[in-house]
Amino acid sequence: ILHEAMEQQTVSVTKAGIIATLNARTSILASANPVESRYNPKLSVVENVKLPPTLLSRFDLIYLILDKPDADSDRRLARHLVSLYHAGAENRQGQHDAVDQQFLRDYIAYARQEVQPEIGPQAVEVLVSGYLEMRSMGGRGSKTISATPRQLESLIRLSQALAKMRLDRIVGPRDVQEAIRLMKVATQAAATDPRTGTIDMDLITTGHTSLDKELVLKLADELKAFLAGKKGQRMTFG
Repeated sequence: ILHEAMEQQTVSVTKAGIIATLNARTSILASANPVESRYNPKLSVVENVKLPPTLLSRFDLIYLILDKPDADSDRRLARHLVSLYHAGAENRQGQHDAVDQQFLRDYIAYARQEVQPEIGPQAVEVLVSGYLEMRSMGGRGSKTISATPRQLESLIRLSQALAKMRLDRIVGPRDVQEAIRLMKVATQAAATDPRTGTIDMDLITTGHTSLDKELVLKLADELKAFLAGKKGQRMTFG
């Protein structure tokens, strides 16, 4: 169901003899826990999360939130949790600066209905150069793909979303630069091969890295050469 919604922006419903295709133009925010309830840094994101690559590759941003021991962040988290149960523990910092809920709903509704940002000429140049830079980030030459046209489409959507947040009808270079930064710290970081430390988008799109494919092909060649040398001989495999 998610695959159709993310690829075609539709949802097909079949019930009581009625077949209907409904529009589903919406954003999807998903979260998943790693298998065995613990993230294994020696395995890839696909192996840790166990989501199909055909679904995982359609998310614009993929963030890894790992529970790493850090004294400062742990102290802030502990103080925040304690403040929820004891009003005197914290001064509820920032509570008076919160945006009114009704105003926020109206703001988002207005941005969605009235603001449709277009890519400006300067943003086009930044998009092209940024995509070419991302394509050249692979560490194993041309065999490793560090970005695909799907990431370029994601950059366009993120840039338009950033401009829409400001109610700006033109996407500027700073929107594109921020979208590229988000892509590098999120999706490309999740697509890093834990064995080589290089970015390989095949890990997200197919579930297997270029190194895995090379090893399989090498093993197949070695097996063919071995069988060719044993031609006409009987062999037993235990």
